[in-house]
Amino acid sequence: MEILQVVGFAFAALFMAQTLKHNRSDIALLISTAAGIIIFLFVISKLTIVISFLQTIANKANIDVVYLDIIFKILAIAYLASFCSEVCKDAGEGSIASKVEFAGKILILTLAMPILMGVMQTILKML
Repeated sequence: MEILQVVGFAFAALFMAQTLKHNRSDIALLISTAAGIIIFLFVISKLTIVISFLQTIANKANIDVVYLDIIFKILAIAYLASFCSEVCKDAGEGSIASKVEFAGKILILTLAMPILMGVMQTILKML
């Protein structure tokens, strides 16, 4: 199972980071960040399977590709903002982490506007 590889790698990185944290906190942070990036890159290959599946379903349901692209961008922003926020928190910078989360929420809201407008137009047509 692939999750066992991820968990094993994460525990190895955690052990190294915790061992170095008291003597060399800068290297411990680099290990933690590198481990997060490696895990992210490992998982992103699995994400392509999900994206192609969703595109197939959208094509069968005659959903406009523009909306699906917007949803994928929103998901990417959410995951990247969350990842960056966690790295900032690991580095002890909670205030920067909260700013990244806020920026992610604003960007998501901005991207969601066409979808919200489409829903509003559909509701107005029904009335």
